[in-house]
Amino acid sequence: MMSRTLIPWLLDSDPTLRWQVERDLVGVSPAVWEATRARIEFEGFGVRLLALQEPDGQWAGGAYFPAGHDFDGSEDGQPYTATTWTLNTLREWGLDSGILRGRRTAELLAENSRWEYDDLPYWGGEVDCCINAFTVANGLWLGADITGIVDWFVEHRQPDGGWNCERVEGSTRSSVHSTLNSLKGLLAYDVATGGTDATTAARHAGEEYLLQRSLFRRLSTGEPIAPWISRFSYPFRWFYDVLNAADYFRASSLHDGTAPDPRMAEAIELIRAARQPDGTWLQSRRHPGEVWFEIDVAVGEPSKWLTFFATRVLDWFDATR
Repeated sequence: MMSRTLIPWLLDSDPTLRWQVERDLVGVSPAVWEATRARIEFEGFGVRLLALQEPDGQWAGGAYFPAGHDFDGSEDGQPYTATTWTLNTLREWGLDSGILRGRRTAELLAENSRWEYDDLPYWGGEVDCCINAFTVANGLWLGADITGIVDWFVEHRQPDGGWNCERVEGSTRSSVHSTLNSLKGLLAYDVATGGTDATTAARHAGEEYLLQRSLFRRLSTGEPIAPWISRFSYPFRWFYDVLNAADYFRASSLHDGTAPDPRMAEAIELIRAARQPDGTWLQSRRHPGEVWFEIDVAVGEPSKWLTFFATRVLDWFDATR
């Protein structure tokens, strides 16, 4: 449970975070948090991103990368200003999709936006499972037809149960990053539509891939996958850590009506161990790359976003004990 002294600190936030604190940690009435959520369109981070949308429906002139940006992987971090990343952010913040539907965003992207990979049409997806997962979630949010991409996920799952964005380069083993992002897309589909037997089975198989590894261990040796599994940062972007994964499993559990899987216990303790004596979680790293503007604190400072996510996950997991 959160210290009472931290609640005012968390509530003194941009509407994109405040409404979630009100709903999930404070437990105010829906009328209160819905009113806060509605403010995203008019103030703070949300209105700043909305103002940057271009007449053709895009941000920064590109689908996944800004127009004219020849990203080859040699830079210190990719840019996060293009259309897909901006849609991800607005959706995850809880912006009312009616705002962008009123701007005909889905239709404009169908007409004007193409993937940098093979100039493929935006709502058709491409070959990268992380990009396709983002597109599924954004398409459901904006009312686009993403059925073909959902079928793609069912067909392109790896033999070990998960997914890997490097499959097109020949990889036959799953990645924790790719699997988590794919799961988020499939969960968005199941929540929005009720799912199908095939999508639910694929989602549960991907979850099993992570749970078999306790969310952070190598299946072969039992050793931690890497030091970054417990280095938390916000925004999560496409990166994996046990907090990002546990937050997904919370959402999946609530949707499925199931209890937390006990195989998550070690990962939960990693999250708990990162809590500071004052009850906050620190920004452990910042993923490099061009952004429209910073939305969280510098490395080493107490993060309201991470404190919110970590507290919410611990409250959910501990409630079953």
